[in-house]
Amino acid sequence: MNNKVLLDNLRCVPDFPRKGINFRDVTTLYKNAECMKIMLDELEALYKDKGITKIVGVESRGFVMASALAGRLGCGVVLARKPGKLPATVIKESFSKEYGVDTVEMHIDSIDQDDIVLIHDDLLATGGTAKAVYKLVEYFHPKKVYMNFIIEITDEGLHGRDLFKDIDLTTLMIV
Repeated sequence: MNNKVLLDNLRCVPDFPRKGINFRDVTTLYKNAECMKIMLDELEALYKDKGITKIVGVESRGFVMASALAGRLGCGVVLARKPGKLPATVIKESFSKEYGVDTVEMHIDSIDQDDIVLIHDDLLATGGTAKAVYKLVEYFHPKKVYMNFIIEITDEGLHGRDLFKDIDLTTLMIV
């Protein structure tokens, strides 16, 4: 899709969180009302006819569009969070990152077998976080799982998409 307005408003922060990484900062898109509308309209067009019943927003930037889109689609929101942030019984999945190990958790009663789930996050790079969240969602055996990211990074030799060959995966921008 690579909407010019979105690309023009996307901030790139060099050498963050460490030297050699060009961090794509979606907060510049979130603070811009025109960008929010464009992203929400594009997401709604992609998923309005898919029967989505739950959107899993990934900590924490994924919560923004997951919640907004859920309002448009009339579905629920499930949070995939860092450890210790959810108050009830959780399932968890750990994964390796380029600079350490991390874990994501979801409540054990988040998703039903009748659900059609969209996993949403701001960024797809190596795919580690997304793969961990996907494994958590698969634990519930939903009818169908879709994945969406605002940005997919491919210009730094990253191939996160390769982890999801059999999954319906969309992105709004590829950089």
